[in-house]
Amino acid sequence: MLNPLKLFKVLEDRTPLGLLQLKHDPLRLLTAIAGITFADILIFMQLGFADALYKSNTQYPRALQADLVLISTQAKNFGQLQSFARRRLYQALDVPGVVSADPLYLGSVEWRNPQTRRRTSMLILGQDPARPAFNLPVVNQQLDVIRQPDTVLFDQASRGDYDQMIARVRRGEPVTTEIGLRTVEIAGLFEVGASFADDGALITSDQNFLRLFPRRDAVAVSLGLIRVVPEADLEQVQQAVTARLPDDVQVLTSEGYVDFELNDIQSESPIGFVFGLGSAMGFIVGVVIVYQVLSTDVNSHLAEYATFRAMGYRNAYLLGIVVEEAIILSILGFVPGLVIAVGAYQLTAAVTALPLMMPVSRAVFVLLITFVMCGASGAIATRRLQAADPADIF
Repeated sequence: MLNPLKLFKVLEDRTPLGLLQLKHDPLRLLTAIAGITFADILIFMQLGFADALYKSNTQYPRALQADLVLISTQAKNFGQLQSFARRRLYQALDVPGVVSADPLYLGSVEWRNPQTRRRTSMLILGQDPARPAFNLPVVNQQLDVIRQPDTVLFDQASRGDYDQMIARVRRGEPVTTEIGLRTVEIAGLFEVGASFADDGALITSDQNFLRLFPRRDAVAVSLGLIRVVPEADLEQVQQAVTARLPDDVQVLTSEGYVDFELNDIQSESPIGFVFGLGSAMGFIVGVVIVYQVLSTDVNSHLAEYATFRAMGYRNAYLLGIVVEEAIILSILGFVPGLVIAVGAYQLTAAVTALPLMMPVSRAVFVLLITFVMCGASGAIATRRLQAADPADIF
């Protein structure tokens, strides 16, 4: 078994030829670091945008306060749910173990920003104030407010200029605006965040929702929220509800519904593919840049490598020098890439109101990708060492 102390001693006594060769040409070193940094930033941003896409499009599905979710079989995603008959909820109530089955109405409205007077698209959700639809404590504390006619709660994390309006609402001052032909009052605030499809969201009662959509029939609901008794077997209740209802609706668990949304993004939406392709392109760019640097370095020191071989050094030692360079470049390129990516995340989140953040797991993942990227480049570049013939020095 290899003694760690002996290994450390060997590494300590070893001449850092890889580092010395990189320092020998500062311009080449800076070029390599810049290339790796650029590749890492590109990967970070693509992964960040993809994660923001998944999170922003599933924020409300994750917050649903229900054991089972009823949706139309024609539903594609949270923004394109399609409606189904409300009587399906009454039919679900006949299933043993079901405690309640409540409707949730969704729609997209064009509203006028009370501060800038510009029109923008907002998601609006109508729920029964008697039964909280979302696991959002701030919203649930204000359910009595939305019982009043033409009142809504506003998502203060919405995209756009709302600072003055939010301050007025917090002071308790009346703030009104127009949605379609109706004047509504912003009577409270909550915070979830914008999505790629809508700049923000409004929550109101089911009755207020139907007033804003006069052509919308009350019996046509977007989502059904089913709650079961705590001691019931959720899977059995799900199967019983599915058997009880016609095939124009599907019954999902709350986790299954989130997976349904994610699957639509990953398989049906081209955005997920685009972000994945962008990450792959960043990796390829990094491999090419590092390979060019290492290959040039090997070529410029080919005579020295041939001398090492003439002195009896094995190929493994020469390969170790190139691998050492690759590891050093990985670290030197990753650190500025991480710092710049964090700043870019914060700036983008402030401008777009998208949930962009840097989890430790992503930083570790990109660091590993960087090691692989530089390692692959080094492995390709080491093929040139085969040309390091000792006879070349004579």
